[in-house]
Amino acid sequence: MSDEGSATKGKLKVLLGYAAGVGKTYQMLEEGQQFKAAGVDVVIGYFESHRRRQTIAKAEGLEVIPRRQLEYRGTVFEEMDTEAVLLRHPRVCLVDEFAHTNVPGSEHAKRWEDVLRLLDGGIDVVTTMNVQHLESLNDQVFQMTGVRVRETVPDWVVKQADQVVMIDLTPRALLNRMERGAVYAADKASRALENFFRESNLVALREMALRQTAHEVEIREVDLDQFRRSARSGAAEDEPAERILIHITSHPETANLIRRAWRIAEFLQAGCLAVHVRSTSSRIGAEESEAIEKHLRFARDLHIETRVIEGDREAESLVEFARLNKLTQIYIARPRYKRWQRLFSTNPVHQIVRLAPDLRLIIVAERRAASAAPGPQRE
Repeated sequence: MSDEGSATKGKLKVLLGYAAGVGKTYQMLEEGQQFKAAGVDVVIGYFESHRRRQTIAKAEGLEVIPRRQLEYRGTVFEEMDTEAVLLRHPRVCLVDEFAHTNVPGSEHAKRWEDVLRLLDGGIDVVTTMNVQHLESLNDQVFQMTGVRVRETVPDWVVKQADQVVMIDLTPRALLNRMERGAVYAADKASRALENFFRESNLVALREMALRQTAHEVEIREVDLDQFRRSARSGAAEDEPAERILIHITSHPETANLIRRAWRIAEFLQAGCLAVHVRSTSSRIGAEESEAIEKHLRFARDLHIETRVIEGDREAESLVEFARLNKLTQIYIARPRYKRWQRLFSTNPVHQIVRLAPDLRLIIVAERRAASAAPGPQRE
């Protein structure tokens, strides 16, 4: 953690789990108690007890910053008072539920934005989140569990963390906790066990969390090695060997395409560009234009550079752009066309294959849920 009195940016530690009840909040409070015992100035900016006795007991003795109350549609909600934390300016702040969406009227839409504000203020933060809230994994989680997670954190935010530590518990142990009522009240626990908390879901999510944590550690080691090599040579880092082009259209599958390509780029340490080809001879409707802009914004949220180029021959424009910018892979969504249209080579996939045999073309199909789901899942 940062040195006391330092004017530098605060450090971020993410306690990563795979489901409610694995012990993320308890561990966060345990670390808070350890800070306090060591004489470190630590406060609780926000935490959710979910009425768990052990969690409540673990918070005893820690200073809690009073929450900010906001009224929305006749109901009063409580959110973390970011300004109060900044004014108090502890050395360390504990902030639960990193992916939480703040009530309308808050200064920031997301709690992770509040955390970034604390970090900019020189305050170290320990926070909690589940792996299914990572933006790039949204489609994979939906396919595995049938649940579309609505609250997400951009990958670039988690990537800024100085530490990502997995809080692990076997799925069987977690299910035992659920059945004992140690996670949720009896009625809520019963519904959870029938839906999201099926053992197959938990096993898959745990494996995903383990892979993600290992990946975060590997990325940091690679970054450090590159920094050391650069420092020794006095030269800038080498250009990435692989460079990926993501084809942006109005089709709903484009969001999945962006997530898939971004994760591959992360694993390959590759450059990444999201490109839309705008026709100069035909106009599109307002709905289609809005969908394209939405996908471009989504790419920018993941810190992917975006470009809009003009051309009436989509495939030719993409291939020309790829070659001019030394891109090596093109990611494109699988086009939807009728069976008789397969006989013709008028779709972008066939044309790119013909025009660019030297480039790697990855066609991404739409991911579908493995089973029906009861609705959105927050935790």
